[in-house]
Amino acid sequence: MNVQKLIPTPKNKNIESIAYNRLTSLVNSMADGVIAVDKNIKIVLFNGAALNILDRNNLKNGDSLKDVLKPVDQNYHTVDIVKLVHNATAPTSSRDLRLSYADGSVSDLYLSIAPVHLGYNDAGKDTGGYVLLLRDITAEKSLEEERDEFISVVSHELRTPITIAEGNISNAQLIFDKSGDMEKIKSSLKAAHEQVLFLASMINDLATLSRAERGKLTVEIEPINVHDLVLELATNYQPEASDHGLQIKTELDPNLQILNSSKLYIREILQNLITNAIKYTPKGQVTISASQKHMNVEISVNDTGIGITKSDQERIFDKFFRSDDVRARAINGTGLGLYVTMKLAKLIGAEISFKSELNKGSTFNVLFPNMTQIESFNQ
Repeated sequence: MNVQKLIPTPKNKNIESIAYNRLTSLVNSMADGVIAVDKNIKIVLFNGAALNILDRNNLKNGDSLKDVLKPVDQNYHTVDIVKLVHNATAPTSSRDLRLSYADGSVSDLYLSIAPVHLGYNDAGKDTGGYVLLLRDITAEKSLEEERDEFISVVSHELRTPITIAEGNISNAQLIFDKSGDMEKIKSSLKAAHEQVLFLASMINDLATLSRAERGKLTVEIEPINVHDLVLELATNYQPEASDHGLQIKTELDPNLQILNSSKLYIREILQNLITNAIKYTPKGQVTISASQKHMNVEISVNDTGIGITKSDQERIFDKFFRSDDVRARAINGTGLGLYVTMKLAKLIGAEISFKSELNKGSTFNVLFPNMTQIESFNQ
């Protein structure tokens, strides 16, 4: 797209012509949208990037800016662009505007406005105007919102277990000084220990999440005895389940074959699912089953817990999502477990599906592909 002329190209002035052509080439090469308008807010210059941001095929010299640039604020109220430009007596910028498109989509807009004074014409009138710089910052805004949400969630989730752990340790010290009742001391230290374990789990989730989102996770493929892995997990989690009055059962296909995949990530995926099943099951049991599906293996974690509402089912793999169910809110969690689980599953080509009914329990199924080539590769 050729830049429209801000001023007539000088005639018979080769040096000025070359300078002007270089300027227009420079503007056209810019990644940011550029629009120049005169004192009457009529367009006299633009580049191709501006067309992309405005989602238009073309602009014409003399088009009114208000007809082509129609920003809205964060509440989707129309912003008077003419007034905004006229009020720019000095360079000014904003990151709080948006553009709405015909297909219903919305983008966040960075807009910079700078008044330009070019001198006076033969009639003594100011030939200046304004230069507008436009940039789509939707991705940047999304990252900012995620950062703010991350800080809010983590600070809140850290505060609760730290407060509980500190209170129980202080209580144990007080009991020791006053009565020395070992049973009460043991109870307080156990409660504090549980909170420390929760903190350790959260830090592990955060570390895994950080590596996953920076693309730093690697996959080490090795032969896995699924039968032994499931029995090992069931044994490891039986004490935690017993503390909740639950049983852990296993159902294993006798025809299970060796699975070539990442034992580390399969273990972490299953640990997240088993931990969730135990946390959200007030009574009954958790069943871990494994079956051979041709060359692949499907592992399921079934519980008899509180279940997941239909509205929550659409969001359970979202980062930081926590259910509004008061029973779920009463349980410590960051909303990262299932998000990280899905990240790891995608990394090794696994597919996760689930079924859940409120107050009747949930079943999470993971189909693990047999990655026959033993190698290391980056995400």
